[in-house]
Amino acid sequence: MKTNYITSLDDIVQLNHAQRNALANVTEHFDFRATDYYLSLIDWSDPNDPIRRLIIPSVEELDGTGQMDPSNEHAYTIMPGLEHKYHSTALLLVCDICAGICRYCFRKRLFLNPRQETLQDIAGAMDYIRSHPEITNVLLTGGDPLILSAGRLDKILYSLRDIEHVQIIRIGTRMAVFNPFRILNDPELLNVLAKHSTPEKRIYIMNHFSHPRELTAPAIHAIDQMLQSGIVLTNQCPLIRGVNDNPDTLAELWRKLSFIGAVPYYLFQCRPALGNSAYTVPIEEGYAIVEQARSKVSGLAKRARYVMSHATGKIEIIGLTEGEIFFRYHRAADDADSGRILVFKRNPDARWLDDYSNPILDYPAEKPAGLQEAD
Repeated sequence: MKTNYITSLDDIVQLNHAQRNALANVTEHFDFRATDYYLSLIDWSDPNDPIRRLIIPSVEELDGTGQMDPSNEHAYTIMPGLEHKYHSTALLLVCDICAGICRYCFRKRLFLNPRQETLQDIAGAMDYIRSHPEITNVLLTGGDPLILSAGRLDKILYSLRDIEHVQIIRIGTRMAVFNPFRILNDPELLNVLAKHSTPEKRIYIMNHFSHPRELTAPAIHAIDQMLQSGIVLTNQCPLIRGVNDNPDTLAELWRKLSFIGAVPYYLFQCRPALGNSAYTVPIEEGYAIVEQARSKVSGLAKRARYVMSHATGKIEIIGLTEGEIFFRYHRAADDADSGRILVFKRNPDARWLDDYSNPILDYPAEKPAGLQEAD
């Protein structure tokens, strides 16, 4: 099956003239891109259809709130397209195109200034990684790396595999969601991935299924083909208002992912990027949804951690009491903070760590003797 890319709302016949006019201002600010395959999954008779919400622009995006770089990725940027935030992990922004643009995208800046954000000097990036033996993991992202030609992807993977201390290569992608035929109809792509996923140094595909209805027969077939190619598969997605902010929906998603071999990994708190306010769920409400969903699944489906990618690190939301909320640094930009626990007074409106006032308790990772009151 040939998949077509749609970049204008004028090409979506299911939207009437008034609807397209109402959204024109949104697409002037934030790019739109989709595939005809993905648009075919929408129930156009339902204005609240979750697939529609994931891909079709909304006037809610123009509320003016949010930041262009909510996780302060620029603070960890070594050169355009190379970030080194965590001690053992480097991140490469290898392209500036996705098969579809999620409305809650936290890297909207990428589509505005691609040459300032994506990797231009591959040789320079490889030299940096080669000179830092502590880097054992490299994450390829963007944009979507699987939109690259098999040949170009092969060159990047070959360069990384030439660096002895790089053990794991992760590829963040939504291709199996937006265009599974990119995987199914290009045997060379699977051959490239299989070649570089060795018994001692695996490639991990970090899929991004956000709703059970995205797990179509072609998508599941694409997952199966990648598994048969020796690739390890996981899934990560954000908690999105109007899409998966329901325990039954989230449990169904996790359950099906565990069945097909794309085990749940992270559930992200939606980042407060520009235009994302309407897609976010308050943290404490999100925690309740996550715990209810966990109660409905077993085994591997419970593996997803509820985290936020904060400027200071990946922070897991680990508990609530009647008056307090507990966070733990799952991975910190400063290694000394990994494992650190912070306790705050509850704030039901908080959508990001910065919405809480000073912690009432601070349990430093390097002092496990007991909880200490914060200054």
